[in-house]
Amino acid sequence: MKDLSKLLLAISLLVFFSCDKDNEGQVDPIDTTVDFQFKASIKVGGEGASEITAYDAISKKLFTVNVESDKISVTNISNLDAPVQETAIDLTAYGSPNSVAIYNGKLAVAVEAVPKQNPGKVLLFNTSNTTLLKQYTVGALPDMVTFSKNGKLVITANEGEPNDAYDTDPNGSISIIDITTDVVATLDFTSFNSQEAALKSQGFRIYGPGATLAQDVEPEYIAVSDDSNTAWVSLQENNGIAKINLVSKTIDAIYPLGFKDYNLSGNQIDASDKDGVKELKNWPVFGIYQPDAIKYVNIGGTDYIFSANEGDSRDYDGFSEEVRVKDLVLDESVFPLASDFQNNINLGRLKTTTTLGDANNDGKYEAIYSYGARSFSVWSANGSLLYDSGNSIATETLSATPTIFNGGDDRSDDKGGEPETVEILNIGNERYILFVGLERNSQVMVYDVTNPLSPQFLSILSHSGDEAPEGLLVIPAADSPNGKDLLIVSNEVSGTVTIYQNN
Repeated sequence: MKDLSKLLLAISLLVFFSCDKDNEGQVDPIDTTVDFQFKASIKVGGEGASEITAYDAISKKLFTVNVESDKISVTNISNLDAPVQETAIDLTAYGSPNSVAIYNGKLAVAVEAVPKQNPGKVLLFNTSNTTLLKQYTVGALPDMVTFSKNGKLVITANEGEPNDAYDTDPNGSISIIDITTDVVATLDFTSFNSQEAALKSQGFRIYGPGATLAQDVEPEYIAVSDDSNTAWVSLQENNGIAKINLVSKTIDAIYPLGFKDYNLSGNQIDASDKDGVKELKNWPVFGIYQPDAIKYVNIGGTDYIFSANEGDSRDYDGFSEEVRVKDLVLDESVFPLASDFQNNINLGRLKTTTTLGDANNDGKYEAIYSYGARSFSVWSANGSLLYDSGNSIATETLSATPTIFNGGDDRSDDKGGEPETVEILNIGNERYILFVGLERNSQVMVYDVTNPLSPQFLSILSHSGDEAPEGLLVIPAADSPNGKDLLIVSNEVSGTVTIYQNN
Protein backbone atom coordinates (compact mmCIF):
# COMPACT_ATOMS: atom_id res chain seq x y z
CA MET A 1 0.00 0.00 0.00
CA LYS A 2 2.89 2.36 0.80
CA ASP A 3 4.45 1.67 -2.62
CA LEU A 4 1.10 2.38 -4.29
CA SER A 5 0.72 5.65 -2.37
CA LYS A 6 4.22 6.73 -3.38
CA LEU A 7 3.45 5.92 -7.01
CA LEU A 8 0.21 7.97 -6.97
CA LEU A 9 2.03 10.89 -5.33
CA ALA A 10 4.75 10.79 -7.97
CA ILE A 11 2.18 10.80 -10.76
CA SER A 12 0.36 13.75 -9.19
CA LEU A 13 3.58 15.76 -8.89
CA LEU A 14 4.51 14.96 -12.47
CA VAL A 15 1.14 16.19 -13.74
CA PHE A 16 1.36 19.31 -11.60
CA PHE A 17 4.84 20.33 -12.70
CA SER A 18 4.10 19.60 -16.35
CA CYS A 19 1.43 22.32 -16.31
CA ASP A 20 2.26 25.77 -17.64
CA LYS A 21 3.22 27.95 -14.64
CA ASP A 22 4.17 31.51 -14.00
CA ASN A 23 7.37 32.68 -12.29
CA GLU A 24 6.00 31.98 -8.84
CA GLY A 25 5.36 28.33 -9.61
CA GLN A 26 1.58 28.76 -9.76
CA VAL A 27 -0.46 27.06 -12.49
CA ASP A 28 -1.57 29.61 -15.06
CA PRO A 29 -5.35 30.00 -15.28
CA ILE A 30 -7.07 29.77 -18.66
CA ASP A 31 -6.79 33.11 -20.44
CA THR A 32 -10.36 34.35 -20.82
CA THR A 33 -9.50 37.89 -21.85
CA VAL A 34 -11.90 39.46 -24.34
CA ASP A 35 -10.12 42.03 -26.49
CA PHE A 36 -11.18 41.71 -30.12
CA GLN A 37 -9.29 43.97 -32.51
CA PHE A 38 -9.33 44.37 -36.28
CA LYS A 39 -7.00 41.93 -38.03
CA ALA A 40 -7.80 41.91 -41.76
CA SER A 41 -10.45 42.77 -44.35
CA ILE A 42 -11.07 40.99 -47.63
CA LYS A 43 -12.86 42.66 -50.54
CA VAL A 44 -14.94 39.89 -52.06
CA GLY A 45 -16.90 42.05 -54.51
CA GLY A 46 -19.68 44.63 -54.65
CA GLU A 47 -23.08 44.70 -53.03
CA GLY A 48 -24.35 41.19 -52.28
CA ALA A 49 -20.89 39.65 -52.60
CA SER A 50 -20.55 38.79 -48.93
CA GLU A 51 -23.60 37.46 -47.11
CA ILE A 52 -22.76 34.34 -45.10
CA THR A 53 -19.34 32.75 -44.49
CA ALA A 54 -18.31 29.28 -43.34
CA TYR A 55 -14.82 28.15 -42.30
CA ASP A 56 -13.05 24.89 -43.03
CA ALA A 57 -10.53 24.10 -40.29
CA ILE A 58 -8.87 21.45 -42.46
CA SER A 59 -7.94 23.66 -45.42
CA LYS A 60 -7.96 26.94 -43.45
CA LYS A 61 -10.31 28.47 -46.04
CA LEU A 62 -13.36 30.72 -45.86
CA PHE A 63 -16.33 30.00 -48.13
CA THR A 64 -18.55 33.05 -48.65
CA VAL A 65 -21.99 33.33 -50.28
CA ASN A 66 -21.59 35.72 -53.22
CA VAL A 67 -25.07 36.56 -54.51
CA GLU A 68 -23.62 39.26 -56.76
CA SER A 69 -22.10 36.61 -59.04
CA ASP A 70 -23.97 33.44 -57.97
CA LYS A 71 -20.76 31.94 -56.66
CA ILE A 72 -19.16 30.80 -53.45
CA SER A 73 -16.04 32.90 -52.98
CA VAL A 74 -13.07 31.02 -51.52
CA THR A 75 -10.36 32.70 -49.42
CA ASN A 76 -7.32 30.97 -47.96
CA ILE A 77 -6.56 32.49 -44.55
CA SER A 78 -3.65 30.24 -43.57
CA ASN A 79 -1.70 33.47 -43.31
CA LEU A 80 -4.01 36.05 -41.78
CA ASP A 81 -1.58 38.81 -42.70
CA ALA A 82 -1.99 37.96 -46.38
CA PRO A 83 -5.33 36.23 -47.20
CA VAL A 84 -5.42 34.76 -50.71
CA GLN A 85 -8.49 34.68 -52.94
CA GLU A 86 -8.82 31.32 -54.71
CA THR A 87 -11.00 30.10 -57.56
CA ALA A 88 -14.66 30.55 -56.69
CA ILE A 89 -17.31 27.82 -56.95
CA ASP A 90 -19.60 28.75 -59.85
CA LEU A 91 -23.28 28.03 -59.12
CA THR A 92 -24.89 29.68 -62.14
CA ALA A 93 -26.00 26.28 -63.43
CA TYR A 94 -27.94 25.61 -60.23
CA GLY A 95 -29.44 28.89 -59.03
CA SER A 96 -28.69 31.59 -56.49
CA PRO A 97 -26.92 30.69 -53.22
CA ASN A 98 -28.34 31.79 -49.89
CA SER A 99 -26.31 30.05 -47.20
CA VAL A 100 -23.30 27.83 -46.52
CA ALA A 101 -22.20 25.47 -43.75
CA ILE A 102 -19.16 23.23 -43.23
CA TYR A 103 -18.46 20.04 -41.32
CA ASN A 104 -15.27 17.98 -41.50
CA GLY A 105 -14.30 18.85 -45.07
CA LYS A 106 -17.83 18.97 -46.49
CA LEU A 107 -19.41 22.20 -47.70
CA ALA A 108 -23.22 22.44 -47.89
CA VAL A 109 -24.71 25.21 -50.03
CA ALA A 110 -28.39 26.19 -49.99
CA VAL A 111 -29.52 27.26 -53.47
CA GLU A 112 -32.88 28.75 -54.43
CA ALA A 113 -34.58 27.82 -57.70
CA VAL A 114 -35.80 30.04 -60.51
CA PRO A 115 -38.54 30.94 -59.78
CA LYS A 116 -37.86 30.76 -56.07
CA GLN A 117 -41.31 29.30 -55.37
CA ASN A 118 -40.05 26.00 -56.84
CA PRO A 119 -38.18 23.43 -54.73
CA GLY A 120 -34.59 24.45 -53.97
CA LYS A 121 -31.43 22.40 -53.63
CA VAL A 122 -28.61 21.65 -51.26
CA LEU A 123 -25.27 21.05 -52.97
CA LEU A 124 -22.57 19.15 -51.09
CA PHE A 125 -18.95 19.85 -52.02
CA ASN A 126 -15.54 18.62 -50.92
CA THR A 127 -13.77 21.61 -49.39
CA SER A 128 -10.26 20.56 -50.41
CA ASN A 129 -10.84 20.50 -54.18
CA THR A 130 -14.42 21.94 -54.39
CA THR A 131 -15.68 18.82 -56.17
CA LEU A 132 -19.46 18.42 -56.17
CA LEU A 133 -20.27 15.30 -54.16
CA LYS A 134 -24.06 15.21 -54.00
CA GLN A 135 -27.13 17.33 -54.60
CA TYR A 136 -30.46 17.10 -52.81
CA THR A 137 -33.90 18.57 -53.47
CA VAL A 138 -35.41 20.51 -50.56
CA GLY A 139 -38.33 22.88 -49.99
CA ALA A 140 -38.95 26.23 -51.66
CA LEU A 141 -36.38 28.96 -51.01
CA PRO A 142 -33.85 27.32 -48.66
CA ASP A 143 -32.67 30.46 -46.88
CA MET A 144 -30.36 28.91 -44.28
CA VAL A 145 -28.40 25.66 -44.07
CA THR A 146 -26.53 24.06 -41.19
CA PHE A 147 -25.07 20.73 -40.11
CA SER A 148 -26.11 18.90 -36.98
CA LYS A 149 -23.35 18.88 -34.38
CA ASN A 150 -22.50 15.24 -35.15
CA GLY A 151 -22.27 16.00 -38.88
CA LYS A 152 -24.80 13.35 -39.92
CA LEU A 153 -27.59 15.73 -40.87
CA VAL A 154 -27.86 18.79 -43.09
CA ILE A 155 -30.87 20.96 -42.20
CA THR A 156 -32.42 23.78 -44.21
CA ALA A 157 -34.94 26.46 -43.33
CA ASN A 158 -37.08 26.78 -46.47
CA GLU A 159 -38.74 30.17 -46.38
CA GLY A 160 -41.37 29.52 -49.05
CA GLU A 161 -41.94 33.17 -49.89
CA PRO A 162 -44.82 34.10 -52.24
CA ASN A 163 -44.29 35.63 -55.65
CA ASP A 164 -44.67 39.39 -56.08
CA ALA A 165 -48.28 39.13 -57.20
CA TYR A 166 -48.96 37.06 -54.09
CA ASP A 167 -50.93 34.48 -56.04
CA THR A 168 -48.39 31.69 -55.55
CA ASP A 169 -47.40 30.96 -51.95
CA PRO A 170 -45.63 27.64 -51.33
CA ASN A 171 -45.54 26.05 -47.90
CA GLY A 172 -42.73 27.05 -45.61
CA SER A 173 -40.80 23.98 -44.58
CA ILE A 174 -37.79 22.36 -42.91
CA SER A 175 -35.70 19.82 -44.82
CA ILE A 176 -33.59 17.27 -42.95
CA ILE A 177 -31.00 15.46 -45.06
CA ASP A 178 -29.34 12.35 -43.67
CA ILE A 179 -26.06 12.40 -45.57
CA THR A 180 -25.22 8.87 -44.40
CA THR A 181 -28.25 7.47 -46.29
CA ASP A 182 -29.04 10.37 -48.70
CA VAL A 183 -32.65 10.37 -47.43
CA VAL A 184 -34.39 13.77 -47.40
CA ALA A 185 -37.35 14.49 -45.13
CA THR A 186 -39.13 17.79 -45.80
CA LEU A 187 -41.49 18.84 -43.02
CA ASP A 188 -44.23 21.40 -43.48
CA PHE A 189 -46.65 22.91 -40.98
CA THR A 190 -49.98 21.57 -42.25
CA SER A 191 -50.62 19.73 -38.98
CA PHE A 192 -50.73 23.13 -37.25
CA ASN A 193 -53.42 24.62 -39.54
CA SER A 194 -56.12 23.74 -37.00
CA GLN A 195 -54.22 25.63 -34.28
CA GLU A 196 -54.17 28.95 -36.12
CA ALA A 197 -56.64 30.80 -33.88
CA ALA A 198 -54.97 29.67 -30.65
CA LEU A 199 -51.50 30.59 -31.90
CA LYS A 200 -52.61 34.01 -33.16
CA SER A 201 -54.14 34.78 -29.77
CA GLN A 202 -50.65 34.36 -28.29
CA GLY A 203 -48.92 36.71 -30.72
CA PHE A 204 -48.20 34.41 -33.66
CA ARG A 205 -48.84 36.13 -37.01
CA ILE A 206 -50.79 34.47 -39.85
CA TYR A 207 -51.88 37.19 -42.23
CA GLY A 208 -51.03 36.55 -45.89
CA PRO A 209 -54.13 36.99 -48.08
CA GLY A 210 -55.88 33.65 -48.39
CA ALA A 211 -52.95 31.77 -46.89
CA THR A 212 -53.20 28.77 -44.59
CA LEU A 213 -50.85 28.65 -41.63
CA ALA A 214 -48.66 26.17 -43.52
CA GLN A 215 -48.36 28.58 -46.45
CA ASP A 216 -47.89 31.65 -44.29
CA VAL A 217 -45.07 30.27 -42.13
CA GLU A 218 -41.62 31.41 -43.33
CA PRO A 219 -38.71 29.53 -41.65
CA GLU A 220 -35.66 31.77 -41.47
CA TYR A 221 -32.81 30.43 -39.33
CA ILE A 222 -31.82 27.22 -37.51
CA ALA A 223 -30.10 26.45 -34.20
CA VAL A 224 -29.15 22.87 -33.29
CA SER A 225 -28.65 21.27 -29.86
CA ASP A 226 -25.29 19.83 -28.84
CA ASP A 227 -26.67 16.28 -28.90
CA SER A 228 -28.03 16.74 -32.47
CA ASN A 229 -31.49 15.64 -31.35
CA THR A 230 -33.30 18.98 -31.49
CA ALA A 231 -33.42 22.06 -33.72
CA TRP A 232 -35.11 25.40 -33.22
CA VAL A 233 -36.17 27.43 -36.25
CA SER A 234 -37.04 31.12 -36.25
CA LEU A 235 -40.25 31.98 -38.11
CA GLN A 236 -39.44 35.63 -38.58
CA GLU A 237 -42.43 37.20 -40.31
CA ASN A 238 -44.72 35.10 -38.13
CA ASN A 239 -43.09 36.11 -34.82
CA GLY A 240 -42.41 32.61 -33.57
CA ILE A 241 -39.93 29.79 -33.07
CA ALA A 242 -40.57 26.17 -34.06
CA LYS A 243 -39.07 23.20 -32.22
CA ILE A 244 -38.01 20.24 -34.37
CA ASN A 245 -37.34 16.67 -33.26
CA LEU A 246 -34.42 15.60 -35.48
CA VAL A 247 -34.69 11.97 -34.39
CA SER A 248 -38.35 11.44 -35.28
CA LYS A 249 -38.18 14.16 -37.95
CA THR A 250 -41.29 15.92 -36.72
CA ILE A 251 -42.22 19.48 -35.77
CA ASP A 252 -43.00 19.28 -32.06
CA ALA A 253 -44.24 22.81 -31.37
CA ILE A 254 -44.63 26.40 -32.46
CA TYR A 255 -43.87 29.01 -29.81
CA PRO A 256 -45.48 32.46 -30.35
CA LEU A 257 -43.15 35.18 -29.07
CA GLY A 258 -45.62 37.90 -28.17
CA PHE A 259 -44.81 41.59 -28.15
CA LYS A 260 -42.52 44.12 -26.51
CA ASP A 261 -43.95 47.18 -24.77
CA TYR A 262 -42.02 50.34 -25.63
CA ASN A 263 -43.91 52.22 -22.93
CA LEU A 264 -42.04 50.38 -20.18
CA SER A 265 -38.96 51.70 -18.42
CA GLY A 266 -35.81 50.44 -20.11
CA ASN A 267 -37.56 49.94 -23.47
CA GLN A 268 -37.35 53.50 -24.76
CA ILE A 269 -36.80 54.05 -28.50
CA ASP A 270 -36.14 56.85 -30.95
CA ALA A 271 -39.23 56.58 -33.15
CA SER A 272 -38.65 59.41 -35.64
CA ASP A 273 -36.08 60.29 -38.28
CA LYS A 274 -37.60 63.77 -38.72
CA ASP A 275 -37.52 65.21 -35.21
CA GLY A 276 -34.00 66.65 -35.46
CA VAL A 277 -32.78 64.88 -32.32
CA LYS A 278 -31.44 61.47 -31.32
CA GLU A 279 -33.32 60.76 -28.17
CA LEU A 280 -34.84 57.69 -26.52
CA LYS A 281 -38.39 58.02 -25.22
CA ASN A 282 -41.23 55.80 -24.07
CA TRP A 283 -44.10 55.50 -26.54
CA PRO A 284 -47.44 53.62 -26.54
CA VAL A 285 -46.14 51.19 -29.18
CA PHE A 286 -45.52 47.44 -29.28
CA GLY A 287 -42.56 45.81 -30.97
CA ILE A 288 -42.94 42.47 -32.76
CA TYR A 289 -39.85 40.41 -31.86
CA GLN A 290 -39.55 38.69 -35.28
CA PRO A 291 -36.07 37.19 -34.81
CA ASP A 292 -33.77 36.63 -37.77
CA ALA A 293 -30.68 34.71 -36.63
CA ILE A 294 -30.88 32.50 -33.54
CA LYS A 295 -28.15 30.64 -31.66
CA TYR A 296 -28.32 27.66 -29.30
CA VAL A 297 -25.99 27.34 -26.32
CA ASN A 298 -25.96 25.20 -23.19
CA ILE A 299 -24.60 27.05 -20.17
CA GLY A 300 -24.43 25.35 -16.79
CA GLY A 301 -26.58 22.47 -18.01
CA THR A 302 -29.43 24.68 -19.26
CA ASP A 303 -30.43 25.16 -22.90
CA TYR A 304 -30.79 28.75 -24.14
CA ILE A 305 -31.79 30.25 -27.48
CA PHE A 306 -30.39 33.71 -28.28
CA SER A 307 -32.17 35.76 -30.95
CA ALA A 308 -31.42 38.88 -32.98
CA ASN A 309 -34.77 40.65 -33.11
CA GLU A 310 -34.47 42.30 -36.50
CA GLY A 311 -38.10 42.41 -37.63
CA ASP A 312 -39.44 42.07 -41.16
CA SER A 313 -42.52 43.06 -43.13
CA ARG A 314 -44.28 41.83 -46.24
CA ASP A 315 -44.30 44.39 -49.01
CA TYR A 316 -45.34 42.93 -52.36
CA ASP A 317 -47.23 44.28 -55.37
CA GLY A 318 -50.05 41.89 -54.52
CA PHE A 319 -50.10 42.64 -50.79
CA SER A 320 -48.38 45.06 -48.43
CA GLU A 321 -48.82 45.47 -44.70
CA GLU A 322 -46.55 48.51 -44.35
CA VAL A 323 -47.96 51.85 -43.25
CA ARG A 324 -46.66 54.78 -41.25
CA VAL A 325 -48.47 55.85 -38.09
CA LYS A 326 -49.43 59.18 -39.68
CA ASP A 327 -51.52 57.24 -42.23
CA LEU A 328 -53.37 55.07 -39.70
CA VAL A 329 -56.79 56.00 -38.36
CA LEU A 330 -56.15 55.94 -34.62
CA ASP A 331 -58.84 55.33 -32.03
CA GLU A 332 -59.10 58.72 -30.31
CA SER A 333 -60.17 57.13 -27.03
CA VAL A 334 -56.72 55.50 -26.84
CA PHE A 335 -54.69 58.09 -28.73
CA PRO A 336 -56.18 61.51 -27.90
CA LEU A 337 -55.73 64.10 -30.61
CA ALA A 338 -54.23 66.50 -28.12
CA SER A 339 -51.19 64.25 -27.83
CA ASP A 340 -50.49 64.69 -31.55
CA PHE A 341 -49.12 61.16 -31.92
CA GLN A 342 -49.30 61.34 -35.72
CA ASN A 343 -47.00 64.32 -36.01
CA ASN A 344 -43.74 63.39 -37.77
CA ILE A 345 -41.71 64.56 -34.79
CA ASN A 346 -43.57 62.08 -32.58
CA LEU A 347 -44.82 58.75 -33.99
CA GLY A 348 -45.96 59.87 -37.41
CA ARG A 349 -42.95 58.47 -39.26
CA LEU A 350 -42.83 55.12 -37.45
CA LYS A 351 -43.34 52.23 -39.86
CA THR A 352 -45.99 49.83 -38.63
CA THR A 353 -48.40 47.14 -39.79
CA THR A 354 -52.05 47.20 -40.81
CA THR A 355 -52.45 43.54 -39.74
CA LEU A 356 -52.48 44.17 -35.99
CA GLY A 357 -54.08 46.72 -33.67
CA ASP A 358 -57.67 46.92 -34.92
CA ALA A 359 -59.11 44.17 -32.75
CA ASN A 360 -62.79 45.11 -33.27
CA ASN A 361 -62.38 45.70 -37.03
CA ASP A 362 -63.96 49.14 -36.92
CA GLY A 363 -61.21 50.69 -39.04
CA LYS A 364 -59.65 52.46 -36.06
CA TYR A 365 -56.43 51.22 -34.47
CA GLU A 366 -56.41 50.81 -30.71
CA ALA A 367 -52.76 49.66 -30.68
CA ILE A 368 -49.64 50.31 -32.75
CA TYR A 369 -47.23 47.51 -33.69
CA SER A 370 -43.81 48.12 -35.25
CA TYR A 371 -41.33 45.66 -36.74
CA GLY A 372 -38.65 44.00 -34.61
CA ALA A 373 -37.69 44.68 -31.02
CA ARG A 374 -34.39 46.58 -31.51
CA SER A 375 -32.76 44.09 -29.15
CA PHE A 376 -31.47 40.60 -28.59
CA SER A 377 -33.36 38.15 -26.43
CA VAL A 378 -32.75 34.95 -24.50
CA TRP A 379 -35.44 32.25 -24.70
CA SER A 380 -35.86 28.91 -22.96
CA ALA A 381 -35.87 25.66 -24.94
CA ASN A 382 -39.66 25.86 -24.84
CA GLY A 383 -40.01 29.42 -26.07
CA SER A 384 -40.35 31.37 -22.82
CA LEU A 385 -38.74 34.81 -22.72
CA LEU A 386 -35.99 34.78 -20.09
CA TYR A 387 -34.26 38.06 -20.91
CA ASP A 388 -34.51 40.94 -23.36
CA SER A 389 -31.81 43.56 -23.81
CA GLY A 390 -34.37 46.37 -23.76
CA ASN A 391 -32.81 49.54 -25.12
CA SER A 392 -29.21 48.48 -24.41
CA ILE A 393 -28.23 48.46 -28.09
CA ALA A 394 -29.64 51.94 -28.65
CA THR A 395 -28.20 53.31 -25.39
CA GLU A 396 -24.68 52.00 -25.99
CA THR A 397 -24.47 52.99 -29.66
CA LEU A 398 -25.92 56.45 -28.99
CA SER A 399 -23.37 57.00 -26.24
CA ALA A 400 -20.31 55.68 -28.08
CA THR A 401 -21.09 56.48 -31.73
CA PRO A 402 -23.84 59.09 -31.95
CA THR A 403 -23.14 59.95 -35.60
CA ILE A 404 -24.14 56.47 -36.78
CA PHE A 405 -26.84 55.78 -34.18
CA ASN A 406 -29.78 54.08 -35.94
CA GLY A 407 -27.95 54.36 -39.25
CA GLY A 408 -27.34 58.07 -38.75
CA ASP A 409 -30.93 58.46 -37.45
CA ASP A 410 -32.24 57.46 -40.90
CA ARG A 411 -33.57 54.17 -39.52
CA SER A 412 -35.12 55.43 -36.29
CA ASP A 413 -38.53 55.27 -37.93
CA ASP A 414 -37.98 51.67 -39.11
CA LYS A 415 -36.13 49.10 -37.00
CA GLY A 416 -33.39 51.14 -35.37
CA GLY A 417 -29.90 49.66 -35.57
CA GLU A 418 -31.51 46.45 -36.86
CA PRO A 419 -29.94 43.54 -34.98
CA GLU A 420 -29.58 40.97 -37.75
CA THR A 421 -27.37 38.16 -36.53
CA VAL A 422 -25.94 36.60 -33.37
CA GLU A 423 -22.98 34.35 -32.61
CA ILE A 424 -21.52 32.98 -29.36
CA LEU A 425 -17.92 32.15 -28.46
CA ASN A 426 -17.12 29.85 -25.55
CA ILE A 427 -13.73 30.73 -24.05
CA GLY A 428 -12.25 27.95 -21.94
CA ASN A 429 -15.70 26.80 -20.77
CA GLU A 430 -15.52 29.80 -18.44
CA ARG A 431 -16.82 32.75 -20.43
CA TYR A 432 -19.50 32.96 -23.07
CA ILE A 433 -19.27 35.95 -25.38
CA LEU A 434 -22.22 37.10 -27.50
CA PHE A 435 -21.74 39.03 -30.74
CA VAL A 436 -24.71 40.91 -32.22
CA GLY A 437 -24.44 42.27 -35.77
CA LEU A 438 -26.28 45.56 -36.42
CA GLU A 439 -27.15 45.76 -40.10
CA ARG A 440 -27.97 49.48 -40.25
CA ASN A 441 -25.24 50.70 -37.91
CA SER A 442 -22.59 48.48 -39.55
CA GLN A 443 -21.39 47.51 -36.08
CA VAL A 444 -21.02 44.41 -33.93
CA MET A 445 -22.01 44.58 -30.26
CA VAL A 446 -20.06 42.43 -27.78
CA TYR A 447 -21.63 41.14 -24.54
CA ASP A 448 -20.55 38.73 -21.82
CA VAL A 449 -23.43 36.25 -21.43
CA THR A 450 -21.78 33.84 -19.00
CA ASN A 451 -24.87 34.57 -16.94
CA PRO A 452 -27.50 34.48 -19.72
CA LEU A 453 -30.04 36.21 -17.49
CA SER A 454 -27.76 39.17 -16.86
CA PRO A 455 -25.63 39.97 -19.95
CA GLN A 456 -22.90 42.58 -19.56
CA PHE A 457 -22.03 44.97 -22.38
CA LEU A 458 -18.33 44.93 -23.29
CA SER A 459 -17.62 46.82 -26.51
CA ILE A 460 -18.57 47.76 -30.07
CA LEU A 461 -16.62 46.57 -33.11
CA SER A 462 -16.57 48.33 -36.47
CA HIS A 463 -14.23 48.86 -39.40
CA SER A 464 -14.24 51.74 -41.87
CA GLY A 465 -15.66 50.66 -45.21
CA ASP A 466 -17.75 47.80 -43.87
CA GLU A 467 -21.49 48.11 -44.47
CA ALA A 468 -24.39 45.93 -43.32
CA PRO A 469 -23.10 42.88 -41.42
CA GLU A 470 -25.28 39.98 -42.56
CA GLY A 471 -23.47 37.02 -41.05
CA LEU A 472 -21.21 36.38 -38.05
CA LEU A 473 -18.93 33.40 -37.52
CA VAL A 474 -16.59 32.59 -34.63
CA ILE A 475 -13.49 30.46 -35.11
CA PRO A 476 -12.26 29.12 -31.74
CA ALA A 477 -8.53 29.30 -31.08
CA ALA A 478 -8.21 25.51 -31.42
CA ASP A 479 -9.32 25.70 -35.08
CA SER A 480 -7.87 29.09 -35.94
CA PRO A 481 -4.96 29.50 -38.39
CA ASN A 482 -2.97 31.48 -35.82
CA GLY A 483 -4.16 29.89 -32.58
CA LYS A 484 -6.29 32.87 -31.54
CA ASP A 485 -10.06 33.25 -31.31
CA LEU A 486 -11.41 34.95 -34.43
CA LEU A 487 -14.66 36.69 -35.36
CA ILE A 488 -15.54 36.71 -39.06
CA VAL A 489 -18.02 39.38 -40.21
CA SER A 490 -19.67 39.12 -43.64
CA ASN A 491 -20.79 42.57 -44.78
CA GLU A 492 -23.49 42.39 -47.45
CA VAL A 493 -23.57 45.94 -48.83
CA SER A 494 -19.81 46.57 -48.88
CA GLY A 495 -19.00 43.07 -50.14
CA THR A 496 -16.28 42.66 -47.51
CA VAL A 497 -15.30 39.93 -45.08
CA THR A 498 -13.62 41.35 -41.99
CA ILE A 499 -11.64 39.41 -39.42
CA TYR A 500 -11.28 40.42 -35.76
CA GLN A 501 -8.76 38.72 -33.47
CA ASN A 502 -8.94 38.24 -29.72
CA ASN A 503 -5.57 39.58 -28.53
